[in-house]
Amino acid sequence: MIVVSDSWVQSLISAIAAVVAVVQPAAPLPPEGGQPPAQVRKAGDWVGSWATAVTEADKTGLSATGVANATLRQVTHLSVGGSSVRVRLSNRFGTRPLVVGRTTVVPRKTMPAATPNVEILQVLPITFRGKGAVTIPVGAEVMSDPLALPVAEDSDLVVSTYFPTATGPLTQHPAGYATAFSAYGEQTAGGGPQYRKVPGMARFVVSEVDVRGTARGALVLFGDSITDGAATPMDKNLRYPDQLADLLILRGVGALNAGIAGNRLLANAGNSGEAAIGRFERDVVRRTGVQGVVVLEGINDIRLTRGAISATQVIAAHRQLIARAHAAGLKAYGATLTPYWASPQYTVGGEIARQAVNHWIRTSGEYEGVVDFEAAVRDPKQPLRIMPGYDSGDHLHPNAAGFSAMARSFDLNLVG
Repeated sequence: MIVVSDSWVQSLISAIAAVVAVVQPAAPLPPEGGQPPAQVRKAGDWVGSWATAVTEADKTGLSATGVANATLRQVTHLSVGGSSVRVRLSNRFGTRPLVVGRTTVVPRKTMPAATPNVEILQVLPITFRGKGAVTIPVGAEVMSDPLALPVAEDSDLVVSTYFPTATGPLTQHPAGYATAFSAYGEQTAGGGPQYRKVPGMARFVVSEVDVRGTARGALVLFGDSITDGAATPMDKNLRYPDQLADLLILRGVGALNAGIAGNRLLANAGNSGEAAIGRFERDVVRRTGVQGVVVLEGINDIRLTRGAISATQVIAAHRQLIARAHAAGLKAYGATLTPYWASPQYTVGGEIARQAVNHWIRTSGEYEGVVDFEAAVRDPKQPLRIMPGYDSGDHLHPNAAGFSAMARSFDLNLVG
């Protein structure tokens, strides 16, 4: 039972009032380095259907060691469908040029996600400027040529990539909550038996799948582990962005997950990603056909510093993201920070900061719309905590049912 004293409540109210008093609408912050912000791509009829945000390699494991003369097979779960596809590969955090010998794709509608099995007669190669092989410079990424291949909404596209020489550390997404597979040698057209599971749940190199079709645009879900899908079961696609994607399809809008577990607004965090204000252009603005972004960031800044990061600092960072979105012609939607009472690093000061940030998101009018995730998952009887039926057990991350409640709370009218 949570017991909150009247004095604590009065302190909370006073603190929120103080923050609101000093946090007034401000001029947009200039982009870092004095450079103009990146602009949204001219997408034409191309739209992002699936994406993941990439980070540097881990200290151990496959991302650290890389591979040589091996094929990696990975399953991407699409949101919107289309008549053609193209795939983005990333060497953003590599330490040497990344040599890709061959890449294939194959749609899969009914086979279980947790297997490498595909119909070999449906496997098709993709090219890069007309060639099957490509070398990606350090820090760069490449987009494949368009491939005429019908893919259904809410379906899987299996991507197999052959690396003929030693790769060195691989650009990755650590918490993919999806099984990757590896095989010795060039097995991009293999049916599946030659593959073995890669330990862990990371994704490697593949960072985006676009489709050409009738979708009106894409919405980026930008955040930390709650957006990334922490505590959801492997290979089930039950993160809140996955469940929201099923609803956005009804409006002809793709959903792109740009969450990274452990991500912060204001601090770089190794394999928890660059600071949100640093990665925003790559993970949001430069996605294909993006029309808007939902920002759910700040709880890690608050809790991991035990409240040393103030609400004013978090709000200033949110304003910078809003300014960058608007400069690129995107709509920005603010998501309220969900409860974290009784989780590690919980403090009263942090709770005051969280409440103040949420008050600003709800009342300032600086975002085009509010996505009230806190209201969706909090316990109405004890609102400082996540509802027990939605709690994954760590009092910070919602479970699959909680993610479902978050998805359902999104007002689809925000995207038209």
